[in-house]
Amino acid sequence: MRAVVFEAWKTFPSLTEWEKPKPGPGEVLLKVAGAGACHSDVAVYKDYEAATAPPQLAPSYVLGHENSGWAEELGEGVEGIEIGAAFLVYGPVGCGHCAACSRGEDTYCENVASMSYLASGLGRDGGMAEYITVPARNLVPLGDADPIAAAPLSDAGLTPYHAIKNSLPNLAGGGKFALVVGLGGLGQIAVQILRALTGATIIATDSKPDAMRRAEASGAVTVPSGPDQAAQIRALTGGRGVDAAFDFVGVAPTIAMAASVMATKSRLTVVGIAGGAYEWSFFNTPYESTLTNTYWGTIADLYEVVAMYKAGQIKPDVELFAMDDALEAYRKLEAGELSGRAVVVPHMKK
Repeated sequence: MRAVVFEAWKTFPSLTEWEKPKPGPGEVLLKVAGAGACHSDVAVYKDYEAATAPPQLAPSYVLGHENSGWAEELGEGVEGIEIGAAFLVYGPVGCGHCAACSRGEDTYCENVASMSYLASGLGRDGGMAEYITVPARNLVPLGDADPIAAAPLSDAGLTPYHAIKNSLPNLAGGGKFALVVGLGGLGQIAVQILRALTGATIIATDSKPDAMRRAEASGAVTVPSGPDQAAQIRALTGGRGVDAAFDFVGVAPTIAMAASVMATKSRLTVVGIAGGAYEWSFFNTPYESTLTNTYWGTIADLYEVVAMYKAGQIKPDVELFAMDDALEAYRKLEAGELSGRAVVVPHMKK
């Protein structure tokens, strides 16, 4: 089968022939419907090297941690999975027996140091291929919902959903304000989730006019990046500040900007993994405010994301690529030329 393979550090992936997998005990073979291209993939092959990367990410393997597909073959011991049924894949794969994994929090697996991979597409063969094997417990049923458009939800939907769900107490009640920093794939879906789950006024900020227009169409009030960005955001809140903020960039300037517009008893969640640092001070921090971070989400969260997708509350903006053009999807992602989430559709004819 053809697959997009991460073969070496600091090296662009290749589109190559790869052995079709067979499901082991407890696993299901999926015919891949769609695989989303994520900036995390780019960080793995472009930014990391052996000295700085987690050992579980060492090449080589098939990329793609945002995956959906149809059940093709069941491994030993698997029951209750209908052949041909569509599923969204929960990407993280933990040990399966620690306390965190028992709660579906594979991202926080207590035995990660002993694992040989972190997730499908992150150390373990992912979905940028014609077929993928997945632990049966990691499959979330899609029913008759479109699996191709759903593929990005396994990260670009799940990650903002988890962060927002944790912040819902800060947004309960009238007169609340939420801030979304960075309107890429995750930020756009975050605006939709906030609109569906809260009554808060949603303020969204980015440097790209097109991204801000799309956020406005989903119900956000937008503020462009610039020297008076924080002042404009504060003005929209009547000077009080925002009750919950979500930074989907994660560089030092975006964290500092968001921190500067927080209200008393607010919550700032840094979601973007860009390595930005922030210097805390008692005198420049609103009282009883929280600065935290999140990583991905839980299996239970993904079931709720799928429910929102099926109800029409969230809809990923996707740009489809045939397998022949999979590397072009990554090139456009690196160059910032995508208007939506790139989804590779391995069985789509060009």
